[in-house]
Amino acid sequence: MIKNPRTKRILSISLLSLGGILMFLAPEDIWIGAIIFALGLGVEIAGLVLGHRK
Repeated sequence: MIKNPRTKRILSISLLSLGGILMFLAPEDIWIGAIIFALGLGVEIAGLVLGHRK
């Protein structure tokens, strides 16, 4: 696991941004859009967990 808090914070912010972009740009097609939206949501959750873990 990453020990450096600055690196952890930068990685967490970048994961949150990437997840938000994926969710925002998910297409209207139900299957592909749902998969991309779920992927974005998973990336955001990973960023939140990484940012809150001590």
